[in-house]
Amino acid sequence: MFQVSVEETFSAGHALRGYKGKCENPHGHNYRVRITVEGPQLDGIGLLCDFTHLKHTIREIIRGLDHQFLNDLESFKRVNPSAENLARYFYEEAARQMPALPLGAGITDITVWETETTWARYRPGA
Repeated sequence: MFQVSVEETFSAGHALRGYKGKCENPHGHNYRVRITVEGPQLDGIGLLCDFTHLKHTIREIIRGLDHQFLNDLESFKRVNPSAENLARYFYEEAARQMPALPLGAGITDITVWETETTWARYRPGA
């Protein structure tokens, strides 16, 4: 099995609705996001997924989030903008935007770091 990943960063603010503690107040993070693709075979030139395409996809998603207050965005008006929900959001958007992958390949997970030591991961179907 082959696996490739890319990481990008962005900054955004949020407030956790219903949370009892300091994170219920507006605050921000310098997020780091990793997208991982896995598959059993490579394409005709020996690639699982072109890093350029993967970076473009994740950057397009980030473009709509960077330097925003996440609670104000349509995707997070009803869903809390937690790291867990951000990871699922990145997966859903990446899966929709990704170019075709070799047979059997797909996004295995998205990891979102809020800090250097705290992260959440979304794995489809897990």
